[in-house]
Amino acid sequence: MSKKFAVILSGCGYLDGAEIREAVLTLLALDSANANYDIFAPNENQFHTINHMEMSEEKEQRNILLESARIARGKVIDLNQLNTNDYAGLLIPGGFGVAKNLCTFAFDGASAKATAKVTEVITNFNDQQKPIGAICIAPALISLVLGHKGIEVTIGTDESTASEIEKTGAKHFNCERDEYHLDQKNKIATTPAYMFDETKLNLVMEGISGVVENVIKWS
Repeated sequence: MSKKFAVILSGCGYLDGAEIREAVLTLLALDSANANYDIFAPNENQFHTINHMEMSEEKEQRNILLESARIARGKVIDLNQLNTNDYAGLLIPGGFGVAKNLCTFAFDGASAKATAKVTEVITNFNDQQKPIGAICIAPALISLVLGHKGIEVTIGTDESTASEIEKTGAKHFNCERDEYHLDQKNKIATTPAYMFDETKLNLVMEGISGVVENVIKWS
């Protein structure tokens, strides 16, 4: 029987939720490997809502779980129901929702905190020596929770973000758009994806495919 993986989304839309292309490419890589998965998201209001054409904040309030359902085609589960024992590994696509809805890294940098449930999930996967894949800004989230262990991650080549990550105790490694970094000891795979504003979808796919491939291999 194929192993099952947990995927956490943070909404729908790169400025206030999950980066849609990264989320879809993560699911595509899992499907291409014939891996089973469930998609989870917090049943909470997102930090704010952004008009993605005008890049302006809207007064409308949206729910992270309901927004994530747009990507999951309705098949999304409340994050509170995620039991680490049921899954072989964890994958978290990026988007500003990771840094705004799952933690406060977008506002507080290295002094940010992840939400209690997200902290619990990441800690449990790591404690059980189950692999974690993090994409785009999601490695910063992983670093907030596991940085004290000296984990290795990449968010690309952005010096200011990398500096904040290293303040958590994590070690940052520069990577290009189509590359990924493997922390073999802690079973953590990371890739920059759309941390590079100017990039092409096929390059993002290369990095995400590498992350997913190694998460599956480690499981």
